[in-house]
This record gives sequence, structure tokens and C-alpha cells, in this order.
Amino acid sequence: MKLHNKTILIVGASSGIGRCVALELSKSSNKIIICARQQSKLDKLQEDILSQGSQCLSLCCDALSEDQAKQAIETCVAKFGQIDAALLNVGDGPVFNMSTSTVKEITDNMNLNYATMVNFLVPLIAHMKENQSGLIAHTNSLAGFLGLPMQGPYSSAKAACRILMDACRIELKPFGIKFVSVYPGFVATARVANDGMPAPFEISEKVAAAHIIKAMAKERSDYLFPFVSSTLTRIASTLPKRVTGFLLSKTVPADY
Repeated sequence: MKLHNKTILIVGASSGIGRCVALELSKSSNKIIICARQQSKLDKLQEDILSQGSQCLSLCCDALSEDQAKQAIETCVAKFGQIDAALLNVGDGPVFNMSTSTVKEITDNMNLNYATMVNFLVPLIAHMKENQSGLIAHTNSLAGFLGLPMQGPYSSAKAACRILMDACRIELKPFGIKFVSVYPGFVATARVANDGMPAPFEISEKVAAAHIIKAMAKERSDYLFPFVSSTLTRIASTLPKRVTGFLLSKTVPADY
């Protein structure tokens, strides 16, 4: 898909990777729809998008709300007629200690990473089925391939997203809908600046955004990056559990 003169929805656009993707795509005469919870940040981003020559629709909504997500899609279609591509870029991966985490903390994180995707995924599929075309991309994580220590609930949620996207890719191929899963390693966003997690081979938000746009343009089913982190993840996925567990245990801080 050539991401030029297209209508593109970005969920989770107000900061971080989503904001960088929106700004980069706004250089190509697109119609950009930006969704997030903080209206003030959306307003500033909308100004920046308009200044670069693209159209922009700003929608303040909570991705945890099924009704608000559905309404956002309906508003997009009413405004621009159709959605050509969407990036679902909502989620969070705080540090968890499974010896002290509560049921609520774990299930809340599942909702934040999985339910937010599903809330937009279902109405997007319904819309794109009517048009017999479209591309849905999801920001997953390399953590979705392994049960990382200190990120067990997050890894589990991302794994669930990965499997669901795999199933959608097969089932909805007859309707012309493409699905792209992107798997970044550690990205230097403001949110994770002081979270205490080791972050080897960390990349910037702009570099991550460039990778995501490339994956969408090339319609890559699974796109893992950066190279070193993704290669190590692939290798670790093939090793016996006892070996992987031993290696990952070395990443846990002594005071954890």
C-alpha cells in the first residue's frame, strides 16, 4: 500500500510512537485521523499535521470503551467515506512482580493491551469488509514471543494479540483486508524513561515510527525490529525452555 493520499486512522496518537507515525504520514497528503484520551495533546498534534499539508480529524476517546471505539469508526467514515489503513497503537507494559501482583493489576493490563485492540479491530473489520479492502496494523512487542521476567502480564497480552491477528489474517483474506503486526524491541519513550527495566539495544521513537511505516507500506504480516533484538528473540524462541529461562533470569535485577 502506498501511504499517499490515503485515509489513515492512528489510535494512540497523542504521544510516543503514534505521534511520530502521524507526523511522518502527514508529509504525504493523507487524511489523518488521530485518536487518544488527552484532547490538549491531540489539538497540538492536529496543528502540526495541518501545517504539513494533510487533512486531520481529531477524536478524543478511550480505547477501553467499546462504544467509544465504535463511535470513532463511525465518525471517521461519516467524515471521509472510508478508512484505507489503521494503526492500533495502544498499550502499556509496566514492571510486574508476579510474587506480589494482584488479579486486578494483571487483568487491567490485559484489557489495556488486548481489549483496546479488539474494541477497534471489530468495527474496522466490519467497515473494511464492505469496501473489500483495507489494512489494519497493530503495534505489538517482541515481548509477545517470550514470557519475559518482570513483564509476564504484558507478554501474555501481546501474545494474545499476536494470535488473534494471525487468525484474522487467514479468515479475512477473501475480503481483501491485510493485517500487519509490528514487534518493536525497547523504544525510548517518555513513559519508560525511569521504569527500572533493562533496555538493551533501545531505539528512538522516530526510528520505531520509520520501521512501522515501512511495515505498513510493504504489507508485512510480521515485522520484528531492531535487527539485533529481533534476531535474539527468534533464537530464544527455538531454544529449550530451560535454556531460555536460565538466560532470561540473568536480566532480573538483584533487588527485584
